[in-house]
Amino acid sequence: MNLESISEEIKNCKKCELFKKRNNTVPGKGNPKAKIMFIGEAPGKNEDLQGIPFIGRAGDILSELLEEINLKREDIFITNIVKCRPPNNRDPTPEEIKTCAPFLEKQIQVIKPKVIITLGRFAMNYILKKYNLPEKSITQAHGEHYQVNTLENNLLIMPMYHPAATIYNPSKINDLKTDFKKLQKLIK
Repeated sequence: MNLESISEEIKNCKKCELFKKRNNTVPGKGNPKAKIMFIGEAPGKNEDLQGIPFIGRAGDILSELLEEINLKREDIFITNIVKCRPPNNRDPTPEEIKTCAPFLEKQIQVIKPKVIITLGRFAMNYILKKYNLPEKSITQAHGEHYQVNTLENNLLIMPMYHPAATIYNPSKINDLKTDFKKLQKLIK
């Protein structure tokens, strides 16, 4: 199993209704041997049109934040829990997350990241539950980090606000910048 075969599975997936309206699947992009994996919620309009995660305004914000801590997109792997765009950028449903999560699980197994950054509450809730960590609101959990010992390796998990949150609530950019600075210290 490799990222290309997982992407092909995603491309051919018809397990939920989202496939009917998608232009492209958005499996993920980046370094297949990345130590850091960013996991968002679901593709938006631009991502659906191009098949690339985190482009457009939220993607620009993410790129700037990465640059501030001396990381490039080529250094990381970025994906979403849900690989097809929900109509009108609505939140992914629990059923869509459940249906799509096995693809994310396979990506985690192949990449074997040392650090998982969740972007937004849906990604955070899924990952915290997966690793039996205490459930919290994104407001409580952002910027905290959790050390988890898995069969494969030691894993650091850090929830953050989704970059799109800063578009609708500009004051959150300071929280996100602070969280990225914490990440920078943790990965040194």
